[in-house]
Amino acid sequence: MQQIRARFNLRHPDFVLEADLALPGRGVSALFGHSGSGKTSLLRCIAGLERAAEGFLEVNGEVWQDSARGHFLPTHKRPLGYVFQEASLFEHLSVRRNLEFGQRRVPAQDLRVELDHAVELLGIGHLLERMPGYLSGGERQRVGIARALLTSPRLLLMDEPLAALDLKRKGEILPYLERLHDELDVPLLYVSHSPDEVARLADHLVLLDNGRVLASGPLDQTLSRLDLPIAQEDEAGVVIEGCVQGFDPRYQLLTLALPGSSLSVRVAHSPVAEGRALRFRVLARDVSLSLEKQRDSSILNLLPARVVEEFPAANPAHVLVRLDVDGAPMLARITRFSRDQLGLYPGQSIWAQIKSVALLA
Repeated sequence: MQQIRARFNLRHPDFVLEADLALPGRGVSALFGHSGSGKTSLLRCIAGLERAAEGFLEVNGEVWQDSARGHFLPTHKRPLGYVFQEASLFEHLSVRRNLEFGQRRVPAQDLRVELDHAVELLGIGHLLERMPGYLSGGERQRVGIARALLTSPRLLLMDEPLAALDLKRKGEILPYLERLHDELDVPLLYVSHSPDEVARLADHLVLLDNGRVLASGPLDQTLSRLDLPIAQEDEAGVVIEGCVQGFDPRYQLLTLALPGSSLSVRVAHSPVAEGRALRFRVLARDVSLSLEKQRDSSILNLLPARVVEEFPAANPAHVLVRLDVDGAPMLARITRFSRDQLGLYPGQSIWAQIKSVALLA
């Protein structure tokens, strides 16, 4: 079984990191939390840039660190790629030569990613002869990611790679990160405090707070837990991977089947090929509840659901309700007044109502 095992006890005068994790050895694992939660410290320990007094790291069967045995593989010997918030390109080298520099670090027999493949994945073919000074922030970051890939890493680390970009540039680069997720068999640890980035990219979520791991698990399961601080955030919600069933060109609506279910939702979206998997995000604040299926409503998505549990919200006027929609977890944030008017209780059958324009796909 492919797995990343990481255990670190790192102590600074004003901060302590205690982490013990078993992460999937493929796909994207997101390290999520507020500033100061320990995300970057954990990533630096994994990279070998911080040496914890007590540390163990095994990446898909290869032990890179084991303090109990006095084993520590230095950073330059760890087959990893590291992408920082700012792309540290060599300003005196063209984009092509920056990429070739990354590739030259790898013995020929260990090459796993070809230059042409990395260039195509990141869409930077038209930039190869440019100097870094003539690149936008988003272009620089794509070149930096391509250079990291060309070291043929067995593990790719990204420390808030979009944090320095404005909203437009983030929107430009996210589809390329999604391509890496879909097309490369390289495990990726992705540090972020952006719920939107996590929702689009991650398969597994690690929630950190004050140097400790609050939760670690599959994205859909972890986001739907009401006992975690993330459920209290304004952006709280779930991510569901649906399957495209059809597209209505007249109204620009996609129909997505819920996983393993006959139920479907309609989403305002551009055309996507039928049969393709597509994630969509449902925010708790955008889900309303009804005892009966409503007729003559502008809300298109009316889904039969079952109440699983409820939890107090940070706002004393609100309550969080966890729902089961034919196997798919969903959250609703409603007022306590509405909860009492509906008489909600665990196991109750209910209707979840979601605007198509509120779904983020």
